[in-house]
Order: sequence, then C-alpha cells, then structure tokens
Amino acid sequence: MAAPMNQDLRKERASASFNPELLTYVLDGSPENTRRRREIEKLLLNDPDLQHEDLNFLTRSQRYEVAVKKSATVVKKIREFGLSDPDEIMWFKNSVHRGPLPLDLHLGMFLPTLLHQATVEQQERFFMPAWNLEIIGTYAQTEMGHVGKTSNHAIVLAQLYTKGKCYGLHAFVVPIREIGTHKPLPGITVGDIGPKFGYDEIDNGYLKMDHYRIPRENMLMKYAQVKPDGTYVKPVSNKLTYGTMVFVRSFLVGEAARCLAKACTIAIRYSAVRHQSEINPNEPEPQILDFQTQQFKLFPLLATAYAFHFVGAYMKETYHRINKDIGQGDLSGLPELHALTAGLKAFTSWSTSAAIEACRMACGGHGYSHCSGLPNIYVTFTPTCTFEGENTVMMLQTARFLMKSYDQVRSGKLACGTVSYLNDLPSQRIQPQQVAVWPTVVDLGSPNSLTEAYKLRAARLVEIAAKNLQTEVSHRKSKEVAWNLTSVDLTRASEAHCHYVVVKLFSEQLPKIQDKSIQAVLRNLFLLYSLYGISQKAGDFLQESILTHSQVTQVHQRIKELLTVIRPEAVALVDAFDFQDVSLGSVLGRYDGNVYENLFEWAKTSPLNRAEVHESYHKYLKPLQSKL
Repeated sequence: MAAPMNQDLRKERASASFNPELLTYVLDGSPENTRRRREIEKLLLNDPDLQHEDLNFLTRSQRYEVAVKKSATVVKKIREFGLSDPDEIMWFKNSVHRGPLPLDLHLGMFLPTLLHQATVEQQERFFMPAWNLEIIGTYAQTEMGHVGKTSNHAIVLAQLYTKGKCYGLHAFVVPIREIGTHKPLPGITVGDIGPKFGYDEIDNGYLKMDHYRIPRENMLMKYAQVKPDGTYVKPVSNKLTYGTMVFVRSFLVGEAARCLAKACTIAIRYSAVRHQSEINPNEPEPQILDFQTQQFKLFPLLATAYAFHFVGAYMKETYHRINKDIGQGDLSGLPELHALTAGLKAFTSWSTSAAIEACRMACGGHGYSHCSGLPNIYVTFTPTCTFEGENTVMMLQTARFLMKSYDQVRSGKLACGTVSYLNDLPSQRIQPQQVAVWPTVVDLGSPNSLTEAYKLRAARLVEIAAKNLQTEVSHRKSKEVAWNLTSVDLTRASEAHCHYVVVKLFSEQLPKIQDKSIQAVLRNLFLLYSLYGISQKAGDFLQESILTHSQVTQVHQRIKELLTVIRPEAVALVDAFDFQDVSLGSVLGRYDGNVYENLFEWAKTSPLNRAEVHESYHKYLKPLQSKL
C-alpha cells in the first residue's frame, strides 16, 4: 500500500494553474511519445532483473561489477523487448541505471562511428559482430580516458602518415584484446586509470601500443582513403572525421537539460516540504520555498532547464537533418553544425554544472548526503565540461566560425543561419538609406524584443572580438599569437552567441503551444530566463547601450515579480518532467514528499550501522581510554 502524500505537496499540486500532464506531452514531443516512454519504464519497474540497488554503499570494484552485469542485462532486454529506436533505447538505459555504464561508449560512440564512417565492406566486417557484442568497442582519442577493462576493440584517433607525409587525425579500428580470453594482444598495454571524481562504475583506461600493426583496411575509409600503393585520397571535408564527436556533443546538450531538470525536481520538492525559520512572527514556520532568496536560487535554474530542453530537441533534429544532407552530398550545413554543437555543449554544460551544485546547496546539509541524489548527479554530469572537448577550447572553435562569418560579411557576402544577425551590424549596411533593424527601446515583457536584445549583444561582442583580433594581427606578424591575445574576447563573443541562440530557440517554442495555460506558464519561464540572463550580464547590455540604467533597474524588479508569479506553479513544473522516483534516486525529491521517515530508513542501511559497536573502538579507542 502506497504511503499517503505529504500535505504540503498535495496543496502545491492543487494550486497550479495548468495540468502538468499536458506540459509533459510538450516536453516529450507528443502524447504518444509520453505513452511509449512510460510503457518502457513500466517494463523495467516490473522486471526483477532490473531492480535498483543502492550503489552508495559498495566499493568501486563492486560498482563496476554491478554496472557490467547491468550493461549485459540492458543489451539482453533491448533484444527481448525488440527496441530499435535510438530514443527508446536511451529512455530504457536511463531508466535502468542512473549513471554511466561500461557499454556506453560501445553503444554511444563505437557503433555510431562504424555506421557513419565505415565503408559498406567495413560495416559487414565490424558492425554485426559489434552489435552482437563479439566486438566490444571504445573510442580512444587520448592515451588515457576511454574504457580500459571492458573493451576488446578501440576506434583510435591517430595521426596518419603515408609516403612520408602526415595527413592529420584519422580513425582506425584497433583490436586490443583477444576475443574469447579477453587478454591484451601482444604489443598492447591496457588497463584502468584508477579512482576519479565520479564515474566509479566506468573503467576509464590507458592504452599503449608498442610496434603494433593493423591492416590498412582497418582505417575507416568512407571519406578519407589510403590506396594499396599508399596514395592518400582526401575527404570532401576534414570535419567529416569528427562526425561522432559532433553527434555526442549534440546529445550532451539534451543531457544537460535532463540532469538539470532532475536537480531542480529534487531541490524544489524538498523546498516545498522543508519548513524553517519565520517570515511573520508568531506564525508557523513557512516552507523554505516561500523565502524569496530560495526562489531566486531555484526558479531561474528551473527556467534554464526548460530552455535547455528545447535547445536539446533542436540540436537533435538539426544533427539528423544535416547528417541526412551529408549523405546526399550536401555539406553546406556542416561548418555551422560543428560550431553550434561545440559552443552549445560548452554553454549548457558550464551552466548546468554550476546549477546542479546550486541546487545541492539550496537543500542545506541534507543536500550533501548521497541520499539526496544530488552529489551523484553532479559528479556524473560535471565531466561533460571537459570530455568531448574541453569547454574553453569548444568556445574558441565556435569563435573561429564566428570570425569567418564576420569576415564573410565584411567582404560583401551574406551570412546565414544562426549568424545572420551579422548582416545587420551598422558597419555592414551597404544601403545608406536602410533603417536600423535594432529596436530603440527594448520591451522587457516581449519575447521578441528580448530576443532582439540578445541578438544585438551577440553581434556587438562578435564585432569587438573581430576588431581586437585585427588590431593584434596588425601589431604582430603571427596570427596564432594574435588569436591567443584576443582569446578572452573571443570566448565572450561565443558565449554571447550561444546565449542568443538559446533565448531565440526558447522564444520560438511559445507560439507553437496550443494550450493557453501551458503557453502562459512557459512564457513566464521564458521571461525569467531572459531577464535573469540580462541581470547577470548587465555590463554588456549597458556598455553597448542596448539597455538604459533605468531598464536594468526594471529588469531586477521584474525578476522579483516573476518569482512570485511562478511560486504556485513550481512543484507542478517539476512534476511535468515526469521522473520516476527510481530514476531520481533521491530521498529528498520523492514524489510523495515523505522525506524525513525515509531519510532515517536510508541512514540505517549504512554498513557502519551493522554492528552497534564498531570494531575500531576495541582496537584503538578503548586502549587509549584504559590508559587515562
């Protein structure tokens, strides 16, 4: 029999102005998607092979073993349930296990790389054995960091030398362990790199190859090729080699939204259950969610989770669209896709990593306990800031695209896509009679007007970076030195560009929402996200005369008003994310709100509590006491 729901959460849910179920449909893309996702989750909840155990009380070796067992079970169940759609497989995996699994790189990078970069002959040779797990693969772009104990093959990114010339990084399929015995092959040294900040279940590894040979046919040759006589045939674009990383970066934007949504769900539900201090003397202790400071900590993060969700959906759709174009020989969308995935991966992961930690601190001391689920969400997500490209490097890659686009506009060509705003810079206008396209007064209550303000900030910061870069180039001969000396300006420009793209994509969702109550609550979240961003970057908006001092003052006031408006909707807004308790893994974020009794039950399961008196007392403390 289910426990009764906490009275505070019951009241919170009754006070919402909208039906969370309808918002769940929006987030999932359709009622049918929601139905199918829940159907898959139900399969798992009822399957005894897939019940969650608490990993917090296990050693690292035990956690790895549980994760390998779970990985094998996941693959068996995917086949048993007949799942083939990538989204359904992702829902399934996320429901089975809250963190990473040792087969993630095999499923998420090794197989997609074979699909997109191997020739038909190579796919026949490698893909089906990999699909059947005879070949277990990893993706080795660095000497240390990929999977070390689980895999028997690696896609190795290595410098290609042929006929005495280096042609840069290319992908090679490299056998590293003997199939059957799983022992390292002669010339291969491979193993686990040891404990990390998190990812205890993953055997991130080192790989060393000593005079190790593979056949020429193991170079993935769908695009670049080496002929039997050693002749190199270059690809139509060198960015095609990075297709897997572009795919993973686009996926990570959606993952940022999911992890931030989990953290917000935990922190907001707990803040509705927890009572503390007083606002009015002689009245009962209020819920801590009633304190404006708590709302100011959490509601902008909730708005960010929604913003990132829509960006993640856009990135997934864009990646598949451009990948289809590439298959038909159209590579025109590739440079922008590469720049956008790099920049948005950095922008969303930096924001999300800081936001998860803010959610943890908003839960007070209990947030520090593993029972909250927040430490695990944080240590599992925060590596995103450095894997698949360190974030500052990613921002500088986006900056290269922005500088090329700026130069293109300066030379009289039009920029398109997300950088089309560069065509409207005052210095770029060819027609003297052309009227300014920027609003002279920003309407702080208008999504379109706020999007324009972010657009202007991006355009100005791109122009500042480009002019500063040009100044440095004119002072020095080396472009590389000039780039380094302008790199702070360049990362600021990329951040502004990404911020604009997020605001733009969020605002474009609002007119698509049919239900008026859902549209109203999402509009308020959009306004909070946009205005909060302005308050955090007020210097840019003031310095570039986009906003006046009085408007910035109004921004701060409007944010406080929005906190009050969103307050009665907050619990329903996190309910709409529709996380099962087993997926959240949090005592504080339980749907029923019965936090305190379950905190006590969780604590009692600690191995330290198995004996009333720990053996260390008799070994070390009692002898000391007897001498006193």
